[in-house]
Amino acid sequence: MNSYLKTNHQAIIQPVVFDEIKDGQLFVLREDLIGAPVYGNKFRKLKYNVLEAQKTDKKTLLTFGGAYSNHIAAVAAMGNYCGLDTVGIIRGDELVNSWQENPTLQLASKNGMQFEFVSREQYRKKESAEFLEPLNQKYHSPFIIPEGGTNELAIKGCEEILTQAHSEFNIVCVAAGTGGTAAGLANSCLAHQKVMAFSSLKGDFLKKDIKKWAKNEQWSLTDLYSFGGYGKINQDLIAFINSFYQQTTIALDPLYTGKMIYGIIDLLKTNYFPEKTRILAVHTGGLQGIEGMNQKLAQKGWPLLSS
Repeated sequence: MNSYLKTNHQAIIQPVVFDEIKDGQLFVLREDLIGAPVYGNKFRKLKYNVLEAQKTDKKTLLTFGGAYSNHIAAVAAMGNYCGLDTVGIIRGDELVNSWQENPTLQLASKNGMQFEFVSREQYRKKESAEFLEPLNQKYHSPFIIPEGGTNELAIKGCEEILTQAHSEFNIVCVAAGTGGTAAGLANSCLAHQKVMAFSSLKGDFLKKDIKKWAKNEQWSLTDLYSFGGYGKINQDLIAFINSFYQQTTIALDPLYTGKMIYGIIDLLKTNYFPEKTRILAVHTGGLQGIEGMNQKLAQKGWPLLSS
């Protein structure tokens, strides 16, 4: 198990052949294909957290997230693989009697995760001593991982995504939910490179989170392709994701990578990038969320996402 965690997994680079852009402009770093059972940036974020939990003889990982959280699913899978108990503090106490209908929580439960459902008001206090102390006592001082997984150990893992093997690229693009992966990429990018983060949330408040962890200013953040905010999509985005999959065989999730690739290609079509710019888009995974999103789309009578 530790050999899996300690291995410096390197993702393949796939060129994108898509009818709306020129060949040789865009490449995808397939972090979604590295390792098992956890893939993408979730593996990178959890790697050193789990090693630290093992080092300090912790028996339980405790973390936080929403009902469709990639992070919740990843912590459950990693804990199961490494022989650690897992606890998920889930936002939304209305889910207590219906979570079995949720594909993400079903998956986490199959991997042994125990849930505690709390109200949104309670959830906002999740970092307070008042909220955490009862959990510390109940679960015998668990190893606590923040929502989304971003902390100092996660940044260390994300810094391993980029290497000298990626030196031919000028722009490195990544989807941003907490900003941790973007900061890790900024810390490891070369002098001639810049990281461009595509926020899945409306607003620029992620800038302060990226600044907290980034050791340089070789990054930028845009929310122009957030489609109105976290969890929000439209039929235009669905059609794009399905077309991209048909032409490239690369599946994209609608909350993160789908919005990022949509944004990159829109900017390429408008000649936003200087000529001969080589772009590397980091595929951070998140594909487990497609099933849950398709449930919602079916209820609306909208087309479903390909995967």
